[in-house]
Amino acid sequence: MDELRSIAVFARVIEKGSMNAAAQSLGITPSAVSQHLRRLEQRHGVTLLQRTTRKLTLTEAGQLFYQGCAAMLAAARQAEQQLSALRDAPVGELRISAPSGLAGGVLSSALAPLLEANPGLSLRLFFHDEMVDLLELQIDLAIRAGKLKDSSLVARHLADWRFVICASPVYVTKHGLPQTPAELLQHDWVGVASHESLSRLQLTRGTETVDLSMPPRISSNNILSARAFVLEGLGLSLQPEPEVRRELAAGLLQPVLGEWSLPELPLWMVTPRREGQPAKVRHAMSALQATLGGERHF
Repeated sequence: MDELRSIAVFARVIEKGSMNAAAQSLGITPSAVSQHLRRLEQRHGVTLLQRTTRKLTLTEAGQLFYQGCAAMLAAARQAEQQLSALRDAPVGELRISAPSGLAGGVLSSALAPLLEANPGLSLRLFFHDEMVDLLELQIDLAIRAGKLKDSSLVARHLADWRFVICASPVYVTKHGLPQTPAELLQHDWVGVASHESLSRLQLTRGTETVDLSMPPRISSNNILSARAFVLEGLGLSLQPEPEVRRELAAGLLQPVLGEWSLPELPLWMVTPRREGQPAKVRHAMSALQATLGGERHF
């Protein structure tokens, strides 16, 4: 570190043209500047500067040394500028981990405007239904659902999503619609093995609560795969309403027992603990909050 400090002082002397000017710009005394120069010359066994009362002149060795110092300092300044850019503007690669259900377009709707407005920002998405190590995968931001385990990570509440039991018009035409919770047991169920809670229902209407465990005819470890079977008319399934909103609006799916409510699913934005988040993370969190935040009633 002393060597680097002396190199920086030497380069500043050359840039400013005198030791006094260099000392003033660095906030140190001229004698301190002279000591740094003397250390460099002693360490390398060469004379870097010819000093007279009127001016300083670089020796041949000093000229070569300064070229290397100038390149090193320019690289350091560029690195500082890049750090400032990361702090102040959304640039670089943004790495986000999310549940597989969000791969259906929810994230793209939220993040597309951010990417459009910031051409220096790139995005890499990782879809996992299991918990992953954010530090190991160098994840900047994770979206997680449900109850969080205690950890050193920082979690911010994003939304509360309600669930809806879905059926396709094809299935309803063949099998009809259940009119009561108990009638659900007479229908084919499409479950998600990685989310056992999607096969355990707690339906509430007013003061009435019904708990059901739905044995699946079809089970998948991926909610998008389960949704695809429901769209094909092969059964009913419990789905987060925001993830199937387009299908419901287009009539590709229809709600079942819509007068009954189901427990909501909390969504969280999770980040590694840091002193200051890069701008890319802060802007991504704002974009997600603006699009998905506060989702509760529809």
